[in-house]
Amino acid sequence: MDIATIIGLVLCVGLILFGIVNGDNGINFAALEHFVDLPSVFITIGGTFSCMLASCALKEYINNLKSYTLVFKVPKLNTQEMITKIIDLSNVARKEGLLSLEEAAGDLDDDFLKKGILLIVDGTDPELVRGIMETELASIEARHNKVISFWEQMAAMGPAWGMIGTLIGLVNMLYNMEDSSKIGPAMAVALLTTMYGSLIANWLCLPATFKMKKNNAAETMVKEIMIEGLLSIQAGENPRVIEEKLKSFLSPEERAATGSGESAGEEQ
Repeated sequence: MDIATIIGLVLCVGLILFGIVNGDNGINFAALEHFVDLPSVFITIGGTFSCMLASCALKEYINNLKSYTLVFKVPKLNTQEMITKIIDLSNVARKEGLLSLEEAAGDLDDDFLKKGILLIVDGTDPELVRGIMETELASIEARHNKVISFWEQMAAMGPAWGMIGTLIGLVNMLYNMEDSSKIGPAMAVALLTTMYGSLIANWLCLPATFKMKKNNAAETMVKEIMIEGLLSIQAGENPRVIEEKLKSFLSPEERAATGSGESAGEEQ
């Protein structure tokens, strides 16, 4: 569970509520009533979700909504550990041959890495191995980007439907200008839809897209490291050279944390 995401979302709500109830005369919880309006909720939130439903198939829509839970999960990605694992595999291949990697593949949890190892063990041409692995990586990225695009579109739809609600409220207000005492409250209700739309975009959707993009980039980099590492093993490169090649994907701080070639130093 990603505590930072939960804390961030809760803090956003807390700060908004504090801004609503904090007035010139101190805390006034009665002010919360001014920010609740069911017609505005139906127009903005209902319109946003209905519009997104119209843009995709029902099953896809449900799956995209479920994907929001991903922002609360910590990705099980450890780039330094993956580099160490590939170096260990390169040492095994250098000492015992490529066929020995088949047994090592059985102990791996990552299906992408396991698939690449089995392709190498089967004697697949290096260019074909790269092509297959990169095609699968592109397919994974496409699936991720499809989900990210859903939340990006919702972030755009929220303020748009908020503006639609505001326009509806303004039209109703202009048709009832006889009583000037009702103009202010009617204008306030009209503006609530804009606020709801902004909350959908800036509180829920945009943080989710930023998080998903970051996780997608991290997973893509790890898989690119796998591809380069496996092809280097297949080419028979020295484990120390492979380690330096893979560490080029990392920042200087991450390179220092990975170590100074201890795994590669095992090969003789």
